[in-house]
Amino acid sequence: MNAFGRKGMIAPIDIKKTRQQLGLSQQKAAASINVSLVAWQQWESGKRKIREAFWELFLIKNNLNNLDVTLKNIHKEYSQKDIRNKQKELSLITHHKEIIQNKKYTFIDLFAGIGGIRQAFSNNNCGCVFSSEIDPFAQFTYYTNFGVVPFGDIIKIESKNIPEHDILCAGFPCQPFSNIGKREGFLHPTQGTMFHEVLRIITDKKPKAIFLENVQGILSHDNGNTLKIIFNELKKINYKCQYTVINAKDYGVPQSRSRFYLVGFLNNVEFNFPNPPMIHADIGNYIESDISGYSISEYLQKSYLFKKEEGRPAIVDKNSKGSIKTLVSTYHKIQRLTGTFVKGGNTGLRLLSENECKSIMGFPTDYIIPVSRTQMYRQMGNSVVIPVIESIAKEMVRSLTYVYREKDNASSLQSDRERQRIV
Repeated sequence: MNAFGRKGMIAPIDIKKTRQQLGLSQQKAAASINVSLVAWQQWESGKRKIREAFWELFLIKNNLNNLDVTLKNIHKEYSQKDIRNKQKELSLITHHKEIIQNKKYTFIDLFAGIGGIRQAFSNNNCGCVFSSEIDPFAQFTYYTNFGVVPFGDIIKIESKNIPEHDILCAGFPCQPFSNIGKREGFLHPTQGTMFHEVLRIITDKKPKAIFLENVQGILSHDNGNTLKIIFNELKKINYKCQYTVINAKDYGVPQSRSRFYLVGFLNNVEFNFPNPPMIHADIGNYIESDISGYSISEYLQKSYLFKKEEGRPAIVDKNSKGSIKTLVSTYHKIQRLTGTFVKGGNTGLRLLSENECKSIMGFPTDYIIPVSRTQMYRQMGNSVVIPVIESIAKEMVRSLTYVYREKDNASSLQSDRERQRIV
């Protein structure tokens, strides 16, 4: 038995996280120990296991002893079966091992999905101290990329078991709150909804700020009552909130995807949503060549996709301009009205590839998808566009830093004056 837990074993996520903490690209990491880029990429993807000698050499070459990630922090690699059978136990273990140091603010990631919001806030010097996601397939993808198994059903998690944090983040599902309350006889207008769970945690933990994401339809949901109730309930607990709708295609992402974003602060914090940079990308620039395995059968094309003139799906190739339709979680069902498909493949038409899906959602190319293709489409379709949230997170951090730095300076000045009076 050694520091890896068992001979020669190290989780791909630890290879990736260590490299990222060192600020190295995959190319530079591979060069530091004289191995090929392909070999390093296979280690990070889990296609090959890194030998202990290579790993120890990498640590020595990059002076890892000066960092907080050392051999003693390396954890055993867990399988999807492990997570399914021991989810709660592994959530406790992996959260306990998570190290948050030198981060400007802490946050929690509720209804976490595969970690798009986490990625965006982490890129803005924020550290995640807690995550929750009920879907086991999403839990596995989240773990594979962040080394943390999210806790499960948020309804079953007491607020006292959630760490203190500066920012609460949640991409919660919405329901018609007032109708549920009337139908079920609840006294509270949000009870029985997922927002009620978010509100419960906000009320109990009092974070400095909140970030909520939802579909654009929340604006008219239940004839506008849903949004009205959300604002009223947050106002009751002293949160000043504002919202906006942003289309991802204005952030250099080749997908038209409008989403609702709400930001709120506990204290009087000045905040403005960022103006979209209005950078537009062409989907053709992201289409891959010589892709196999994603083909749509000729039978399905003839019997369904092109059977009728109306509802003909959008077809793109390397010459296509502009953005594609919104990627939905049911994309794998090859729907005529909502799908965008690629000219190519063995049958002349195929689904979007994994890398193409990453591109239109703003995920990094080294993000690992360890699940089936069906689950990959579901997870990507349910996720968030990272560059949009990154820009919002940046402004939230800027606003928080300005207010709390001023408060800290004022407190420090007051303390100096009190010491002078004592002297």
